[in-house]
Amino acid sequence: MLDHEKVAIHTGRRSRLPVIVAVHSTALGPAAGGLRLWHYPDWRDGLTDALRLSAAMTSKFAVAGLPSGGGKAVVALPEGLELDAERRRDVLHDVADAIASFGGAYATGPDVGTGPDDMAVIGEITSHVFCRPAHLGGSGDSSPHTAQGTLAALRAVSRRLYGTASLAGRSLAVVGLGRVGAGLARFLAAEGAALTVTDIDPDKRSTADELDAVWRSPDEILAANVDILVPAALGSVLTRQIVAELRCRAVVGPANNQLATLDVADLLYHRDIIWVPDYVASAGGVINAISTELHHVSADEAHARVRAIEDTVDDLLDTAQRCGQTPAQAASELAMRRLRAVSAPVGTPAPSSR
Repeated sequence: MLDHEKVAIHTGRRSRLPVIVAVHSTALGPAAGGLRLWHYPDWRDGLTDALRLSAAMTSKFAVAGLPSGGGKAVVALPEGLELDAERRRDVLHDVADAIASFGGAYATGPDVGTGPDDMAVIGEITSHVFCRPAHLGGSGDSSPHTAQGTLAALRAVSRRLYGTASLAGRSLAVVGLGRVGAGLARFLAAEGAALTVTDIDPDKRSTADELDAVWRSPDEILAANVDILVPAALGSVLTRQIVAELRCRAVVGPANNQLATLDVADLLYHRDIIWVPDYVASAGGVINAISTELHHVSADEAHARVRAIEDTVDDLLDTAQRCGQTPAQAASELAMRRLRAVSAPVGTPAPSSR
């Protein structure tokens, strides 16, 4: 059953491509979420992505305690289509039109296939956009903050497993060396972690050499014997079969939608493998961007919100242990409590976050 507030599907008047905007919830505040420009076998697969990702954004903001709701924009590119500069600009202006039609209920930022320069193009038509380049007054590339937030989550898990937040000497396998994955790998190398890395692009092997990391193929790395597996590429990497083959003590990474099916969280729990929900670990980038651009807080306060992911993960792991549930269940229940609290009658006590 669809539980979204509003879903709009447009055929862009310039590009003639499917533009999908899904607003899951504005209970906590106007919705925000990235623009995904990606190839799909069918446009309806893009719709499925938009629905799932927008719901995850609601949970992401609720768990982080931020006054924003969840949304997502997707342009479903036919497989094999490559956009030249002119048509890409047309697509982005079509997206801007779709966003403007929401009247401020949704603002977009970068996601897979888009970046700050694309947000600048969207910003030519609508002000409901974030992560524009810094020279245009935006917060710029969100990937360093996403990596910092993931690092904060990793420190909380390290403290849970080993009694210290330090990652020095810990073995981690980073799956994906895009902007976020490569940045996170550099943070981890600087902390003294022992890294194993991979990417579907063999040219990224130079990053492994730079970091003195072990390179493994994408097919091999998921079963690597490491302390923590760090998914940092596209989603659905954790399948029932993969979970049975894991040789790590935790899975913590910035990739969205890591679970192929929801029951995989239970399989991880029964294998005594900690899984931090991806929408918690990956929240740093969007927390920084909307904090500075939409909530207008100082850079120091925005950075403090990103670092607070460590405390959030600590609390979730405490709750999960105390209640005999998975961290995913603890996070989901926290999000639901905060969403219900905003619609509770005046005078109703606020629910505890613990």
